[in-house]
Amino acid sequence: MTKFMVLYNSTASASEVMEKATPEEVKASMQEWIKWRDESSKTAKIDFGLPLQAVSKITADGEEVNDSQVSGYSIIEGESAKAVSDLLKGHPHLKRPGASIELLEMLSIPGMDA
Repeated sequence: MTKFMVLYNSTASASEVMEKATPEEVKASMQEWIKWRDESSKTAKIDFGLPLQAVSKITADGEEVNDSQVSGYSIIEGESAKAVSDLLKGHPHLKRPGASIELLEMLSIPGMDA
């Protein structure tokens, strides 16, 4: 199985979304995520990850900017990039306005134990 980093992107920060959500909305959203995880776990290993709050991005010239739209991550082990990509097409995160998902293959470093 191949391991992938999944980055959830959004035009609204994770903290902003959580602050504005009612308890009922949070519960409904989590139920959707759990349903997705339970279904996806039939063919892949899912590490839910956590929400993330962008702090800063430091450029090569030392400038700090905060333009990241990453709002969370997961780690998924699946048979192939296509298989994992297909699982993500039905992900509840994509229901949010301005949302997208990045799929990145985690590569091993030759000579290092992963």
